[in-house]
Amino acid sequence: MKQIIAIGGGGFGREIKELKIEKYIVDQSSNKNPSVCFIPTATGDDSQYVENFYKAFDSLGCKTSHIDFFKRTIDIEKHIDEQDIIFVGGGNTKSMLAVWREWKLDKILHKAYIKGTIMSGVSAGAICWFEKGITDSWKDHQAVLPCLGFVKGICCPHYDEEPERIPFVNQILNDDLISECIAVEGFCALHLINDLPKYSVSFGDNKNCFLVNKKDSIICNNQIENTELIQL
Repeated sequence: MKQIIAIGGGGFGREIKELKIEKYIVDQSSNKNPSVCFIPTATGDDSQYVENFYKAFDSLGCKTSHIDFFKRTIDIEKHIDEQDIIFVGGGNTKSMLAVWREWKLDKILHKAYIKGTIMSGVSAGAICWFEKGITDSWKDHQAVLPCLGFVKGICCPHYDEEPERIPFVNQILNDDLISECIAVEGFCALHLINDLPKYSVSFGDNKNCFLVNKKDSIICNNQIENTELIQL
């Protein structure tokens, strides 16, 4: 079974509290004490982010590790092959993908995904799995960025959290630059199973994922077809 858990915002990167979404991710593994690898490339391997990861997932009984690309780098293919879960941190998606492609991590992750390793992450780590993602990698504007293409669609994180997100999505829909967009609110995750959206997992108050499109010149935000809302 192939799984992706794409988080719109929130989680251990902000604060280590109830760890609701982290527990949810761990519970999707068939292993009681799964191996979880953190990939913090999008923040340049930020040390505080890495420390928070270990605090969070060690407390959940996981076998934890992370991959550095800005220090000496381990044998990534061997290491990824040993993991049950991958968690990708937020940050600059464009820079992250450039580094990954240089190291051929994109191909290594795809092989692991097909094999059944759970792919998860927040913000940059949410959109990277889709064909395209809406990113603020550029300081002065939003953009639609080609991503890994493990699953179909265009994904926008932080949909309700960052004020520039909704206007940008509306603009590119009105300009017919895209036909639709998967929007994931903060403190919510879209759980895809075998490449298809299955669950909208809220770990905040009334959070959700939407399919945003334009019908008769009106922008519509609807729950994604055939998904079930889970409130943690």
